[in-house]
Amino acid sequence: MAPNATVEATGVLNEVDAETIDGGLAKDVTPLKRAEKRKIKLVWRNVIAFGYLHLAAVYGAWLMLTSARLYTIAFAFVLYVMSGLGITAGAHRLWAHRSYKAKLPLRIILAVFNTIAFQDCALHWARDHRVHHKYSETDADPHNATRGFFFSHIGWLLCRKHPEVIAKGKQLDIADLESDPVLRFQRKHYMILMPIACFVLPTIAPVYFWNETWTNAWFVATLFRWTFILNVTWLVNSAAHKWGDKPYDKSISPSENRTVASFAFGEGWHNYHHVFPWDYKTAELGNYRMNLTTAFIDFFAKIGWAYDLKTVSQEIVEKRVKRTGDGSHSTWGWGDKDQDQYEIKHATIINQQKED
Repeated sequence: MAPNATVEATGVLNEVDAETIDGGLAKDVTPLKRAEKRKIKLVWRNVIAFGYLHLAAVYGAWLMLTSARLYTIAFAFVLYVMSGLGITAGAHRLWAHRSYKAKLPLRIILAVFNTIAFQDCALHWARDHRVHHKYSETDADPHNATRGFFFSHIGWLLCRKHPEVIAKGKQLDIADLESDPVLRFQRKHYMILMPIACFVLPTIAPVYFWNETWTNAWFVATLFRWTFILNVTWLVNSAAHKWGDKPYDKSISPSENRTVASFAFGEGWHNYHHVFPWDYKTAELGNYRMNLTTAFIDFFAKIGWAYDLKTVSQEIVEKRVKRTGDGSHSTWGWGDKDQDQYEIKHATIINQQKED
C-alpha cells in the first residue's frame, strides 16, 4: 500500500466503536493477507543496541545457571513480574483500552512498574497500541503481522515507522491520556526515571544488599530480566498473531495462544482481545492461573483502588462465537448441545436433589 493511500479501520478500539450487536464492524474490512513491499530504512542504533542486548542476555542466562546467587535470580523474577504488570495492567488494560479505572495510588504504582519495564512511556505505548487495534494488520499498524513473524516481533523496532503509523497516530484522540497527571509526569521525566528504574537500581541493589558481583547483577538482574520481558511482550504481537485457535473471529490473525498467555500474564488470549478489547480480563474466563493480570486488577478492585471494570456478557460472546468463530470454542456449560454424552453420563454430581 502506498504511503499516501487511505488506510481504513479494520478493528474496534472501544465499545462505542462497535457497529453490530456482538461488538463487531458492520462492514467486512479484512486487510490484505500480506503487506505491500516497501523499502525498509534501518535504524542502525537500534540494530546494534538490540544485538548487544540479546547477546548479553544469553551470557546472563549462563551466569544465572552457574554463578548468580538465588537472591539475584529471585530479584530478577520479581522485577519481571512488576514490569510485566506495568505493561499488562497499566499501559495496556488501563491506559490503552480504558477497560477499568484506577485511583491515584494504583496509577502511581502502575507507572512505576511501567517505568521499570522500559518500553517507552505509558502514554506513547498506549497511543501506539490504540493505532494497532484500530488499524490492525494494515500499514498503519506499528507491528503489522502480515509482514512476517520477525517484523511483528522485533523488526518493527529496527526500522523507521511506516508513514501511515505516524499519520493515524496523530488522528487518534488521546486527550484522556494527556489529561492524566501521572502519565504527564512520567513522560516529562522519563529519560531520568527510566534509567534509574530499569538499569541503575536493579544493578546496585544485589551488590549492596546481598553482596552479589557487579557482573552477575548487571547481566542477570538487569539485562537478562529486561530482555526476557521485552520478548514476552513481543510474543503477543508475533506468536499470538500466528498460532492458535480463533473461536471468536476466524477472519483475523490474532489467536488464542496458551503459552503466550502463561508468560505474558494473560495477554495471549488474543483472538478474544481483538474482538472485545474493552474487556478488562482480555479473556472470556477469569482463570487466574493463565491470567495473573486479572487477579491483580481484581485484588485492587476489592480494596477500592480499581473500579468500573468492564466485561462482556455471556450472551454477546455467544452471539459472536456463532457468527464469526472457527468452531473451536468449548462448550458453554452443562447441557450444551455440543457437550460429550460420555462426559454427561459419567459426571459426578455432588449433593444432587430430585426436582419436583
